[in-house]
Amino acid sequence: MDRLDELEIFVAVLQYGSLAQAARKTGRSAPAITRAIASLEQRFGARLVERTTRRLAPTEAGARLAERAQVLIGHYQEALFDTTETQLSGLLRLTAPVQFGRKHITPLVMEFLTLHPDMQIDLTLNDRNLDLIDEGLDLAIRIGHLEDSSKVARKVGEVTRMLVASPAYIAKQGEPRAPAELAQHQVILSKLKAPRNEWRFGPHEDGQRVRLAPRLLFNEAESQLMAVRAGHGIARLLSYQVADDIAAGTMVRLLPDEEPLPMPVQLVAQKVQRMPRKVRTFWDFAWERLSQLPQIHQP
Repeated sequence: MDRLDELEIFVAVLQYGSLAQAARKTGRSAPAITRAIASLEQRFGARLVERTTRRLAPTEAGARLAERAQVLIGHYQEALFDTTETQLSGLLRLTAPVQFGRKHITPLVMEFLTLHPDMQIDLTLNDRNLDLIDEGLDLAIRIGHLEDSSKVARKVGEVTRMLVASPAYIAKQGEPRAPAELAQHQVILSKLKAPRNEWRFGPHEDGQRVRLAPRLLFNEAESQLMAVRAGHGIARLLSYQVADDIAAGTMVRLLPDEEPLPMPVQLVAQKVQRMPRKVRTFWDFAWERLSQLPQIHQP
């Protein structure tokens, strides 16, 4: 085993958090992974990896080596791409929220494939934040703040949670003037976003809480949109989901002064190694297109 292989194994162990997982992902045996780490530690003259309660983590020396190893591996990969690849090819695996993916990522993917006919893309739409490593994903489009510091994110826009209703509903039931009045209105809830049947208000959603008796509950946004348009109540949806309806006058924005702070829309990728060329190309392409999308740049 050469020394570049040892560095790649070391980075994989830190990336996947266990020797067994690194062995599966790299196609090597568990003993080979153990020997590579032991050999590297002996050559380096210091312990590089330690076990926490849940996973393997780098020591201080290991973290310094990992940072430099990632750069070295990235340069090696770039050198191979520069000399062997003339056209982008391979499989790229992406994930995005369902509604956002249908409206904005699917058209973007089709445009990308037209530009790069030898590429393949596997797009998974899911409103759960799928783990990039566990699911074997290259990139994710996420709405909300990034909680995992081991990932790298690039903001492309932002969205706001908005209360909306149809003009027909407002004409019949009246327009709420304060959050507390929502308790007397017909509301349409997301089972994913309001599990306690309540809405929170204020810049950090740490202000007033309103308990609700929902008329309708759904687990996805499109059904909520249909119910709002049909006049069945008030819903809380993301600004990109309702932007076209508000512009067309089929929905009315309610209590804008009580909305929480905007949430970022971000491209997210693994941070451990430098991006392969196909991932970097799509990353830059998606950032350019999404940064021009008015639905995620206007409140």
